[in-house]
Parts: sequence; structure tokens; C-alpha cells
Amino acid sequence: MAKHYETVFILNPVLSEDQVKEAVKKYEGYLTANGASMVVTEDWGLKKMAYPIQKKKSGFYTLLQFTSDNGEIINKFETEFRRDEKIMRFLTVAMDKHAVSWAERRRAKLNIKANK
Repeated sequence: MAKHYETVFILNPVLSEDQVKEAVKKYEGYLTANGASMVVTEDWGLKKMAYPIQKKKSGFYTLLQFTSDNGEIINKFETEFRRDEKIMRFLTVAMDKHAVSWAERRRAKLNIKANK
């Protein structure tokens, strides 16, 4: 059975919108090319951080939720993040059934708000 994963990463705030979109597409492409299936991608936009990272006080936050049968993909995926100087921070977590159902309810609530 496929495991659910969630990755949040922060991109450097000096990037243009096009560069941010290009980076997100790159990582979505990496996941799908390696057998993962995307559940949702959320662009949280430019947010102020709690503390400076690399002397920056804000960053572009992006959430990727995906499923994969292959647990090895996570190490390779995170290695790609480490090699990219545009990525300031990242975190990938495996989601249990409660986190998956909470994420689905949250998305449904956001969709209702967006449609109003």
C-alpha cells in the first residue's frame, strides 16, 4: 500500500514568481518521474519566518502532498533539495491515517471558501 507523504519547503525570497513556479514544477516532476503520485500542491506564498535563515527574514513556502510505494524516494528527493541553492529549508514527513484525513478535511474547507 502506498504511503502518504507531505513536504514543505522554503524558497529564497529574492526569486521571481517565474523562478518559484519553475522550482515547484521541477520537484513535482522529480516525484512523478520516480513513481510517486501527487495528491496536492499548495503555494502558501511569501511568508515572514520566525527567525532569519541565511540572513533572510521571509521565504516562499510550498506544500507538496504525494503518495509513493517506494520509501527510498524520500532520501533521493531530499538530496535534490540539498543540492539546490534556492531551497532554504525543507521537511518531509510520513503521514498517518489521521493526518491524511485531517488534510482532506482542510482541503475541502479551503475549496468551499475559494468557491464563495
